[in-house]
This record gives sequence, structure tokens and C-alpha cells, in this order.
Amino acid sequence: MAVQDTDTPTPACQDVESLAAWLRLANTPGVGRHAAHALLQQYQSPQAVFSAARLRLATPPADGDADARAMSLQAARLLAGPTPERIRALAQATLAWCAQPGNHVIVLGQAAYPPSLQHIADPPLLLYAKGDPALLQRPAVALVGARNATLQGMANARQFARALSEAGQVVVSGLALGIDAAAHEGGLQGPGGTVAVIGTGIDRIYPPRNADLARRIAAAGCLLSEFPLATQARPQHFPIRNRIIAGMARATLVVEAAAKSGSLITARAALDGGRDVYVVPGSVHAPQSVGCHELIRAGGRLVATPEHLLEDLGLDPGGAAPAMDDAAAHWLLAALGHDPIGADELATRLQLAPSAMQASLLALELAGVVERLPGGAFQRLKGP
Repeated sequence: MAVQDTDTPTPACQDVESLAAWLRLANTPGVGRHAAHALLQQYQSPQAVFSAARLRLATPPADGDADARAMSLQAARLLAGPTPERIRALAQATLAWCAQPGNHVIVLGQAAYPPSLQHIADPPLLLYAKGDPALLQRPAVALVGARNATLQGMANARQFARALSEAGQVVVSGLALGIDAAAHEGGLQGPGGTVAVIGTGIDRIYPPRNADLARRIAAAGCLLSEFPLATQARPQHFPIRNRIIAGMARATLVVEAAAKSGSLITARAALDGGRDVYVVPGSVHAPQSVGCHELIRAGGRLVATPEHLLEDLGLDPGGAAPAMDDAAAHWLLAALGHDPIGADELATRLQLAPSAMQASLLALELAGVVERLPGGAFQRLKGP
């Protein structure tokens, strides 16, 4: 039985008790992600899980009792007591974090939860999102690869990511150095946008060198984590994070991966979940290509250009960039001027909807007339 979906707002960010119940179920040592998800499927809510745990200890189960099969005695002992103070304190800190603009906690079963993610074997019970949560509902493609990437590999990642974003796909990656960072940069250049799934608490950024990129993603895309606030980076967190990257996406593209790259974990999670995996090949002598070639041998699909990938995914390369006639282009460029300006400010100046403004600016950007700057501003390069 699946957790019931609902269009009504979740109470998870409205009071300490309900949020603490979700946090406790997700973070009780000794229970584990798979067991917590199975218990939530059986009992439908965290509060019902804790009630069943108390009943399990108070009443010896009869032979064939469904509750006895659903909840082990060990799990019942861990979940039957009062809410620990550390969980209550975490709930209070999380509520304070949620009160800040752009911050959200999304629980499994809520309408805002990423639809493709709820079908993986162990979906996160809670997700912390900073930025635009609407991106979590849109079609997505994961793009991952080596941290120690070559310049060509990073250029390839930006090119593929931008093409995906221009075709309306959200680019999902992990905010790591190298290929991940380039993928986010490319995703930010198109209307599809980007989501960064991180291996720390949402209030911690790792690696620190990507702090500015993370701020830009929070402003124009979305940062996402399943780890509680204040969680520091740990090696074991990143394989856990990788299953979310693969689970959110309809397909995963790997650009450069060494023999033991973490990107292979993401790709294998995608393959195990029945998702397509695409691979950009490289030199047979390059260490950054060893993992890519292993993936191709294991069933990954080789792509050499963004056009190949878009064609395989059934996407229109020009679908997100409608052409503009000369009169409209001249009118827009006249309003743009020669100084950097944000799309929202320009839309206000012209009394246009921001979505229409973005599409028009993208058309000019592809024509080489307008440049998209860091932070979401635009600047005229040349024009009539």
C-alpha cells in the first residue's frame, strides 16, 4: 500500500509535533531507510507507526498477526518511547529554517514530492528544498561525471546541460567539482533550470569552492537534500545522495568517469531503476574515460553530441526557443539597452509576463545578440 498522495498542504512545517514525528521516523538509529519506508507504507503516517510500536510491545502478537510481520520487536523497542529531545530540538530548528523565504520541507506523499522519486526502492521520507520547488515536478535528466575533469569534459558537460535545459529538461546533478559544477552552469543557461542534490544538510555547502554556484542555484534553481540541518559532509553520504539524483531523472548522462567514480554508483542506480543511461565516450588511454567505457559495455548508450541525446529522448532541440520576428527583436533590444538587467525587471518595464520574457530573451541569446550573466541578469551584445 502506497502512502496516500494529497493536494492539501502537509502539516510537516506547521507545528513541532508533526514535524518531529517525520524527523524521528527518518532518523532513528537502528531502523534504517528501507525499514522506515516499509513501516510508513504499512501504517500510512509516522504517528501511526509509533502507536503501532507501543501496541506491539504492550500486546504479544497472535500467530499470523500482520502487525508482527510488519514491525520487528527490535524496531518496536526503538520507536515506542517518547520523542527524544534531540529530535524535538531538530524540529524546532527546522521550523525556524522553513520560516525563511525559499525554504521548504517536503514529505513523502505530499503533492510537491518529486513524482519519479517516490517509485525508487527507498525514497527519502523528507526532503529539504531551497529555491523553486516547482522544478521538482518537471521532467529531468541527470548529468554526472568526474570531479577531476578535463577542460574538454567540462565543456562537454556544459554543452549537453544547456541543450537539455533549452529543450525544457531540468538538469539534475550533485554540486561536486568538475562535471557536476559544469552541468549546473549549463542548466542555469536555459529555461529548464537545474537542481543540485547535496550530500550535507541543506544549510551546509560542500565543497566550499562551489558556494557561489550554490547561491545562484538557490536563486534560480533548487538545492535539495534529505539530510537533517547541520549535517556535515561524510564519505558515506554521497552514495546515498546519488540514488536521489538517479531517481529524480528519466535518464542519466555520464560525462567522464574514472574506474571507481561515484558517478558509476549513480549510473547503476539508474540502470537498477529501469532508467536509461547515456555515456559520452573518450580516449581509451584517458583514466577519466575508463568508467564511461565500462558503462557502455554494461548497457549504457553511447552519445557523441547533444543532438543525439535529445533525439533519443524524443526532445525537440528548438522547442524551448521560439523564433522572434525582426520587429519584436528590435523592440526588446531597445528596452534592454546596453547595461545588465534582470528578466523580471525587464518584464516589468515592458509589462510582459516573466515566462514570456524568458522565452524571448532565450531566442535572442541563441542568436548571439544577448548574453546571460551570472545571477540571472542579461546584457545586450549587439543588435539593431
